[in-house]
Amino acid sequence: MSTQSATVIATYSRRMGLRLENGEQVKARIKGKRIKPVCGDSVLAEPLENETDWLITSIQERRNELTRPNMRGQIEVLAANVDALIVVAAVSPMPDWFIVDRYLCAAELMGVNAVVVFNKIDLLRDVDIEIPELQEYRDIGLPVIECSADDGDGIDDLLAALADQCAIVVGQSGVGKSSLINKLVADSDLRTADISAKSGEGRHTTVNSVMIPLLSGGAVIDSPGVRDYAPALTDVSDAASGFREIAVAAEACRFANCRHLREPGCAVKAAVDADTISYRRYESFKRVVNLTEQLAAGKY
Repeated sequence: MSTQSATVIATYSRRMGLRLENGEQVKARIKGKRIKPVCGDSVLAEPLENETDWLITSIQERRNELTRPNMRGQIEVLAANVDALIVVAAVSPMPDWFIVDRYLCAAELMGVNAVVVFNKIDLLRDVDIEIPELQEYRDIGLPVIECSADDGDGIDDLLAALADQCAIVVGQSGVGKSSLINKLVADSDLRTADISAKSGEGRHTTVNSVMIPLLSGGAVIDSPGVRDYAPALTDVSDAASGFREIAVAAEACRFANCRHLREPGCAVKAAVDADTISYRRYESFKRVVNLTEQLAAGKY
């Protein structure tokens, strides 16, 4: 049997969709229970004799991983080898900016590009309202794209931001990730669902992760919507590195091991008091620190 390198482009529990080196797409099983490929993984696989399925025998070294702790306190890998995180919020359901911040923290620590996308702006056309959180992201140098999957507003800007990259689209359930992807890609038939009128929360419409080619080159990974997310950090010191404005201010702290919580001479707290760091973003940072401590103590 000839072993080939392949890319995981879809996950179905213990079955995978692969793209081989020649571009052919095949279905695959996984050898053993220790191998846990995710979308974006580069794997080694071999054809199964007298079958159309292939067999994944190993995962090659990953450039990066998008991770989170699961309900058992274990680290779960959501995707690998991505170039960008597209963090989607929307007019409806009500945005949870703390979840947005946690994804942005993960992107910073992974060393990948991040784009904040605010969807469903068509619902605000007749309303004079500003979204201060979006300006906070612009102020720290993050690209923000306001768009509408319904009428196509802002889609060209999003396509330009994603050109020639492999990006994962993340966010709360119901923010319209699949609808946005339908606008971005050719021949996409991802399912979409309306917001639950009773709860105001989105229904999960993407059960498995799938990588889809972009019209402008590159690809997007559609991931399941979440009601909560936290990056799986191994040390609380990593939290500051995930908030770029805090990482910059921290260079002026009196103590090199400052946690930016209650220490004297903390330049981060001084910047918050001076309103040069958003109080909300600082509160978000503290929540990530608390979640990291809970994870370390096995209490997550």
